[in-house]
Amino acid sequence: MILSIEKRNAVLKTMMTLVRDNAQAILDANKIDMDSYDGADLAMGDRLKVNEAKIAGMVESLRQLAELEDPVGVERFHFTHDNGMQVYNRTASFGTVMIIYESRPDVTIEAGGIAFKSGNKILLKGGKESLLSNLAIVDLWHKALLANEVSTDWVEYLNYNRTETQAFLKNPTQRIDLIIPRGGERLIQFVKENAQCPVIVSGRGNNFVYVHKHADQQMALDIIVNAKTAKISACNAVDKVLIDQDLPNKAAFEAELLERLRASNVEILGDAIFVADNGVTLIENEAIWEEEFLDYKIVIGNIDNTLEAIEKINKYSGGHSATIVTTAEAAADNFMAAVDCAAVYHNASTRFTDGFEFGLGGELAIGTDKLHQRGPIGLQHLVTNKWYVHGEGQIR
Repeated sequence: MILSIEKRNAVLKTMMTLVRDNAQAILDANKIDMDSYDGADLAMGDRLKVNEAKIAGMVESLRQLAELEDPVGVERFHFTHDNGMQVYNRTASFGTVMIIYESRPDVTIEAGGIAFKSGNKILLKGGKESLLSNLAIVDLWHKALLANEVSTDWVEYLNYNRTETQAFLKNPTQRIDLIIPRGGERLIQFVKENAQCPVIVSGRGNNFVYVHKHADQQMALDIIVNAKTAKISACNAVDKVLIDQDLPNKAAFEAELLERLRASNVEILGDAIFVADNGVTLIENEAIWEEEFLDYKIVIGNIDNTLEAIEKINKYSGGHSATIVTTAEAAADNFMAAVDCAAVYHNASTRFTDGFEFGLGGELAIGTDKLHQRGPIGLQHLVTNKWYVHGEGQIR
């Protein structure tokens, strides 16, 4: 069954009103989840928490989704065959999309809303830490569906433990056309190993900032501090900084960078050269360059030139985001063309790799594989395609 765009938009608008009117019920459920969480993982705790600002973001996400154009049925290609057949390629819904995610109740709104607007049935599997928050939001989804005479089967929550989830992935009791895991590397690997259908990988961050020798140094300081400290639980936060050996007044720049990072209680590690110059903790081995921290922790190293910076980023980054800070346009162009990340920046923070910030009205995930969509996956990306061929009895 395909829901009309009018029905889909009506459900989203009803859901927007329900979330706004029932904000306290969501907050109350989330408080129980937060009180039950042991706080062992700082980033998970940050993602788990729902406050008034996050509620406002949920409402705004639904409002924007309801106003966006229908992504289904968009013509991508039209060809008239020599024999007179009319050949069209149009976007089409996947069918059933399963979203597996850790601790983030807002995903139940944002990702669920994008999948629904794209004409897909949704299976939601949230983490146990956010169970009550998720169930409160799914209850609102069901009320929004019923208010518009749509079956609640369109949004289903799977309250499974790890063993039950593994069994479902290996032998699903209903058809699943696409799975999107949103979480850490362990979750992604678990899904990839067990899923029997296509998986869109929303991979790790481990993002880099390269301070080129011709950088605006005040700009570089602002970008690094923002990208590291604004939201440590975000996959678009920065973990590694490379500083050009030929940066003018390098010692003064590094001293101010350390002072500002320490003011935010960031643990600072360095390579041998940076440690010799600044007395911070030496990295234990090269493997740390590959690690995503999701914490108040950063590694700073020195690099000889742009080419070496590109090679290091391509070797160790998660393929998510990387920034060059420079006033030299040629160096920026070379860096952006050669760095193999979903989003590359010139003189801006990696924190902008986000569906809202990129004008997509939200995101389902941030893809780090190259198929079928890279970077923030928005409404227009959560579709497949279908060929429509109109003939008058043609045979081959």
